[in-house]
Amino acid sequence: MIETIGEPCEALWRFSLAFYERPGVAEALVAMQDHQGCDVNLMLFCLWHGVSGRSWLTNEQLLIADQIARPMRTEIVEPLRALRRKLRSDADADVQRLREGVKALEFAAERVIQDRLARLARPPGSDTDPARCVTAAHANLAFYLGPEKTRSPEAATIREALAAFVRD
Repeated sequence: MIETIGEPCEALWRFSLAFYERPGVAEALVAMQDHQGCDVNLMLFCLWHGVSGRSWLTNEQLLIADQIARPMRTEIVEPLRALRRKLRSDADADVQRLREGVKALEFAAERVIQDRLARLARPPGSDTDPARCVTAAHANLAFYLGPEKTRSPEAATIREALAAFVRD
């Protein structure tokens, strides 16, 4: 089971940062976001909820998680992301400094979303078997993605990275 010491908000954030750094994970999550309309924070929440021993998400929890994430995602994160990406190709050093500021705001907004999602999480259960926790994480991700997206190469990359993450 992944460490769950401390506040759930901090535990989800630490998991997200560590998992996102795994080989292939950032690319897979961003591809699912950009090409299939998935929310990276919701995918990470689903994985963390299972792997941290909090077990399977219910339909109601997933609906509430989406309701929590959607307003900030659509009104704040997505516009900041679009601006950051637009500024990426500008060679002006001043514009690149501005881009870094936009990136910091985007990152801070992502953190707020994750803090709100973590407050939704149930406490960890007593089942600390890593295999069952990984199974719950995979089930949560599949539940969020739906059957078609679950079969995507990106989802497979995420599942394989999670299994390796837990082993390590």
